[in-house]
Amino acid sequence: MFLLLSRYVKPMDEVDRLIPEHRAFLDRYYASGLFIVSGPQEPRVGGVIVTADAPREAIDAALAEDPFVRERVSEYEIVEFTATKRAERFMKALELSRQQ
Repeated sequence: MFLLLSRYVKPMDEVDRLIPEHRAFLDRYYASGLFIVSGPQEPRVGGVIVTADAPREAIDAALAEDPFVRERVSEYEIVEFTATKRAERFMKALELSRQQ
């Protein structure tokens, strides 16, 4: 699994201009099953995405499609981790999302 931490590197008006396109990007990867959960950081300095288990190459390819990356308004820190403990309710939510 990966934790993708984005940090905005341009003014918020440039970030906000790309929000609709960024959300469409997120929707594509939720539909593919790669993204599990995401949202903005508080305070709003970037965002967070948690991915399903996938090869690093798949993560890099997906991020290359993010308009935030393409337009250079955000940079990602990519943290790979092994989920050795999980909340059962989280796993049930994941299973429900896979069935939709």
